[in-house]
Amino acid sequence: MARPLHEGVLERPVTSLVVATCAAITWYLHARGLGYDDVGMSYAAVVREKKYHRCVTASLSHVSVLHLLFNMSTLWSCGVVEAAGGRGVMSDAESAAGYPWGSAWYARLSLLMLLGTCGIVLATYHVLLTRFRREEYERVTAVGYSAVVFGWMTILSVKRPTSSLVLIGGAVNLPVNLAPFASLAFTSIVVPRASFVGHLAGIVMGYLIAWDLFAWFNWRWCVAVVVAIGMLAARESGVVGGVVGRLAGGGGGGGSEARSSTHWSPYDRVRVVNADPSGLCPASLSAHHPSLSIPALDAFQLHLTPFNSTPTFARMERT
Repeated sequence: MARPLHEGVLERPVTSLVVATCAAITWYLHARGLGYDDVGMSYAAVVREKKYHRCVTASLSHVSVLHLLFNMSTLWSCGVVEAAGGRGVMSDAESAAGYPWGSAWYARLSLLMLLGTCGIVLATYHVLLTRFRREEYERVTAVGYSAVVFGWMTILSVKRPTSSLVLIGGAVNLPVNLAPFASLAFTSIVVPRASFVGHLAGIVMGYLIAWDLFAWFNWRWCVAVVVAIGMLAARESGVVGGVVGRLAGGGGGGGSEARSSTHWSPYDRVRVVNADPSGLCPASLSAHHPSLSIPALDAFQLHLTPFNSTPTFARMERT
C-alpha cells in the first residue's frame, strides 16, 4: 500500500521544497510567456554578459512540463537519500562526525552540485569555443534541474549499487547502477534538444562527490557560498550600489547618481515615454537617472521581468 503523500513530504522537506519551487517557476514562466532566452544559462549570457544569476534561474526553471515531470519524479525517487538521513551515502568522515539532520546534509550537497555542474558546463563550452572553434556553443542555452538529478543518481550508483530507482510513478524500476548512463542515452535519443553536456556534467560531479573529493566542502563553505550568491544577486540588482551611493551622499538622493550611467539592471523599473506608434520617432527608455534611446517599432510591447534583461521587441521580427 502506498504511503500518504504528506508523510513523504515530511521525510523529504528539501526535496519537496525543490519540487514545489520548480513547479511554481514553471507556472510563472508559462503565465508570463517566458522561455529559454529569458532564464536559461548560456556561455554568452553568463560569461560575456555577466548575468551570473542565470546559473540559479536556469537550474530551477523548466520550459517544458514534460521535462519538469521527468526531473521531479526522478528527484523524488533520489530523495530516499534525504529520507534515510544520508546513511550509506555519507562520506566516512561525515558518518564518523554523526551528522544528526540528513536534510541539511542533502541540501548542502545539492547546492554544491548545482553550482559545480554549472561550472563544468561553462568550462566545457569555453574549451569548445577557444580550442575547437565551435562557435555555436556560445549561444547554446540550458534549463532544468537535470544536472543535479543526474548527480544524485550517480552518487547512489556508487554508494548503493544494489538499490533501484522507481520512476514515472512506479512505471519504471531502474537499477541504480545503470541509471546515470541509461538515462543519459534515453534523454539524448527521446529528447534531441536535451543538454548532453549538462547531463554529463551532473554525472561527473556526482562521481567527484561520491569519491569524497569534496569532503572539505563543510558548512562554513556552504554559508560562504550562500552569502556570496546573495551579495552577487544584490550587486546585479543594483541594491549594493544604491546603498553605497546613499552612504556616500549622506543619505540623500546620491544613490542613483553613484551608479554609472552605463549600468542598467534587469531589476530596474522602466518606463517608455514619447513613443511614436508610427515608428519614425525615437522612444526613450528610462531607468531612474540612466537613459537609453532606442528606435520605436510598430506596435511593440515592452516586457521586462527579473528574469529578462532584454526587451522583447529587440528579438521580434517585423512582418
